Amino acid sequence: MKPDFERQLIPRDEALHLIGALNVMKDKAHNAAHQWELLDEDGHVPASPSYTVLLQHATDAQDLSRDVLRLTAEFARSPHHTTRDGSTVLKHLALAATMSSYAAPYFAETAEHALALLLATNPADRQYLTNNMLHDHATGRAYLRRTSESLRDAGKELEDHLGFQRFLAQLTRQETPPAPPAPRPGGRHR
Repeated sequence: MKPDFERQLIPRDEALHLIGALNVMKDKAHNAAHQWELLDEDGHVPASPSYTVLLQHATDAQDLSRDVLRLTAEFARSPHHTTRDGSTVLKHLALAATMSSYAAPYFAETAEHALALLLATNPADRQYLTNNMLHDHATGRAYLRRTSESLRDAGKELEDHLGFQRFLAQLTRQETPPAPPAPRPGGRHR
């Protein structure tokens, strides 16, 4: 039977695979949060924002959310989620799953407001739709930033876990008694 501390360890290959997947998703969320702009170069809302581009933001956010949810579910089904470090990783993944799930509807609402804005003629309606569009798009981006941060935190927890494993391996090598010296060939014993 393995000692208790060994049962708490996430196998290195599995941790490295998960860190790689987390980094890919973290970068996608981070890049989307920073690159998906609604405002033009002058910082103004375009007169006719592209429904197609804004709908693509919603589609991409939904795809990212699906990937984060799947990764979270896979980790939750693994035996590692019950370990001390694993439960912390799962906590960060659960938050990332929630935040990414919130982002997509805000981008869909942004696209819907953009489409309605194209048809609106009343200045008060246009102002209302523009404000809602700005708010929803900014909120969706904020949820993507929080998704990226939670994925980063999960990856950092796994990297720390691997660091602990390296430390533990060094410690165990130091505690192993040295092998007795090999007898010298042809040597006499005194």
